[in-house]
Amino acid sequence: MSVLDGGVRTAHMVASVLLGRPDEGLREAWPLLARSVATLPFGEVRNRLTAFLVHVAATSQTALEAHHTAVLGPGRNRRFRLACHSPGDAAERQETLHRFENAFRTAGFGLSGEQPADHLAAVCELSARGAVDPAVQLLREHRADLAELRGELEEEGSPYAHIVAAVQATIPPAGPRERRPVPCAARSRFTAW
Repeated sequence: MSVLDGGVRTAHMVASVLLGRPDEGLREAWPLLARSVATLPFGEVRNRLTAFLVHVAATSQTALEAHHTAVLGPGRNRRFRLACHSPGDAAERQETLHRFENAFRTAGFGLSGEQPADHLAAVCELSARGAVDPAVQLLREHRADLAELRGELEEEGSPYAHIVAAVQATIPPAGPRERRPVPCAARSRFTAW
C-alpha cells in the first residue's frame, strides 16, 4: 500500500478504533468499519483488519473486554507506547515522546487525553485525521518496536497481532539506514517510565 494512498488513512482509522476499548460502540461501528476495510486494496492490510473484525463478530462482549484488558489493560498498555521502547535513559525517551507530541501539534491536533501521543492507537488516529505523512514517519522510526510487539502478540495468540501487522503493512519497507528489529532479550532492558 502506497503512503500516497488514501487507503493508509482508512486503514489507520480502522486500526485506531479497533485498538480502543471494545464496548457496545464497537459493535455499533462494526458495519461501518467492515465497509471501510472492504474499500482497501486486496492484500495484507485488508486481510489482517478483516481477520480482526471477524474475531469481533464471533466473540462475546465479555470475552472481548476480558482479552482487551489482558492485552491493553493497566500494566500491559505501555507495550503499545512506542517511545517507551526507545533505547537510552529516561531523558532520551522523554525527548522521543516530545517528538510524538510535536507531530500532533504541528498537524494542528490536540491530544484527547485518552492515550498518550506515542501510543499506537494515537499515532494511527493522527494519520486518520489527515496527518498521514508525519504518522507514517513515526511508525517507520519505530518499526522495530512494531515488529517486537507483533511478535509478542502472536506468541500469546492474541488477535491484536492482526492490527499491528496491518499497521506494519502500511509503512514502506525499511531503508538501509533504518533501525532493524531488536531481539526481545535485548529490548527487555529498555524499561518504561
